[in-house]
Amino acid sequence: MKTSAVKKQTPSQTIGPYFAYGLTPQQYGYDFDSWVDHDMVKGLDNVETITITGTVYDGNAQPVDDAMIELWQDDGVHKLFGRYGSGTDEGNTFTFKTIKPKSVNGQAPFIHVILFMRGQLLHSYTRIYFADEQQLNETDANLNAVDTDRKHTLIAEKKGDSYVFNIHMQGPNETVFFEI
Repeated sequence: MKTSAVKKQTPSQTIGPYFAYGLTPQQYGYDFDSWVDHDMVKGLDNVETITITGTVYDGNAQPVDDAMIELWQDDGVHKLFGRYGSGTDEGNTFTFKTIKPKSVNGQAPFIHVILFMRGQLLHSYTRIYFADEQQLNETDANLNAVDTDRKHTLIAEKKGDSYVFNIHMQGPNETVFFEI
């Protein structure tokens, strides 16, 4: 007897309410707590915080209103994680409160970014490096593996105590995404 396997969608293949309801409920007005949100420093005392803001742009340079961004960082001292959906802010921006990671093994400080959005069956991976770490950026092996004319797409610009990091999915300013 021949049996056929039933194929089901994975969470990576589901779009829409799944993200808001299951992953960022408080942000979207659901009446139960989020497991994690954009404040990555909750419970940490005596740390100097930074804010990272940005917008995800589609191939037509329009802000994406339903992207979900996760930040992961580990500088050997702090292991932090945050999640934010871009659909609740008026400008479809994301904002994270975190600390600037320290250099590990001579690498430039960076934060991992995982991006989920419509039209993607798999998430996209990139990194945030910091414009005010120019000397370490110049010697970072991973950053130097990127074409010189595209490195700027991985570097957050400093604006006071904040950093701005925009993500472009396509086009002339397309962000460098990493294969994992």
